[in-house]
Amino acid sequence: MAIIKPFRGLRPPREIVQDLACLPYDVMNSEEAARMAEGKENSLLHITRAEIDCPAGTDIHSEEVYNKSVENFEKFQQNGWLQQDENDKYYIYAQTMNGRTQYGIVGAAACDDYHNGIIKKHELTRPDKEEDRMILTRYLNANIEPVFFSYKAVPEIDAIVESIVQNKEADYSFVAEDGFGHQFWVVNESGVNQQIEELFATQVPATYVADGHHRTAAAARIGLEKKAQNPSHTGEESYNYFMAVHFPDNQLQIIDYNRVVKDLNGLSEEQLLEQLSTGFEVEKMGTEIYRPSALHEMSMYLNENWYKLTAKSGTYDDSDPIGVLDVTILSNQVLEPILDIKDLRTSNRIDFVGGIRGLGELKKRVDSGEMTVAFALYPVSMQQLIAIADSGNIMPPKTTWFEPKLRSGLVIHKLD
Repeated sequence: MAIIKPFRGLRPPREIVQDLACLPYDVMNSEEAARMAEGKENSLLHITRAEIDCPAGTDIHSEEVYNKSVENFEKFQQNGWLQQDENDKYYIYAQTMNGRTQYGIVGAAACDDYHNGIIKKHELTRPDKEEDRMILTRYLNANIEPVFFSYKAVPEIDAIVESIVQNKEADYSFVAEDGFGHQFWVVNESGVNQQIEELFATQVPATYVADGHHRTAAAARIGLEKKAQNPSHTGEESYNYFMAVHFPDNQLQIIDYNRVVKDLNGLSEEQLLEQLSTGFEVEKMGTEIYRPSALHEMSMYLNENWYKLTAKSGTYDDSDPIGVLDVTILSNQVLEPILDIKDLRTSNRIDFVGGIRGLGELKKRVDSGEMTVAFALYPVSMQQLIAIADSGNIMPPKTTWFEPKLRSGLVIHKLD
């Protein structure tokens, strides 16, 4: 069963939370981070993307940047922008997008659960990103940003959350610049905290990494590292846990995660279309954006035109949780054999675009000349994600995209 503990969160005062809270580090580049933090000296981006406070051109993985993160983290605490709660507790975090709200419980997940498979993952991580987050966690001695977990819904947990959000004023409530709403409740009642902990321990056999595979892997590795360094290790230390927001599966929705490719591997457009016809029914749809409407249907944008690609029978396996996925079909039928992209985690010829940016972003990146071709995919379902994780299989990289993204800075988990 899953171990999810309450913890003493480090949090901002209510009056500055909207300025301090920010999007996660990996949905922006340095220039975007600098613009988002402009005029906000207490934005958490000064910690999660500290290169914005370093000279232009500074390597984002340099010691200078990590040291600046530490300096800023200490400054935030000294200025009272982050204050630690006196007792261990859970927190409830609600997100609202397009009139739809999902409620998660913020708690400290066990590193051991990651290593023994109770925390289940569905994607491989990129070594460089995992190492970066591990180094930052080591420098700060804290989980600055939460990871996004799911679990199979438990009615008793749902009832506790519903009672709190209906009967208590939110400690934080704001609408961010992207139009998404965020609310946050501190669970102060010791009896309720104990009840939540017991329900997870008795009724939640596994949790699932929805978003934040790199931060999860980094946190689990830091736990092992600190354990090895502590001759008096007991298993109860804060470093044995890391911060995660746990959402019930029936409240979540996955949106598409699309691909853009820099070149056609030496092929002409006509040669590409001809080779695609081996595994797909290819239909030219014109200049208007075309979105896939069903599983095994993709769309492609090439030279100002959209194409509908319908996978032919035999290119997928509906009985295989991985073989049925459109990302698998695209990799097996297009990216590897035609475009010679064999490792999506390391190739610099491919990039990934979350569906929240819209298919217009794919068109923009191709029309600009930065990329040559784009592929839009039909999103997977939560049921598919859970089935894959339960089977022990791993999805191809960048298969799932959840919105809205968790805001960093509402609460922080210290490791000491």
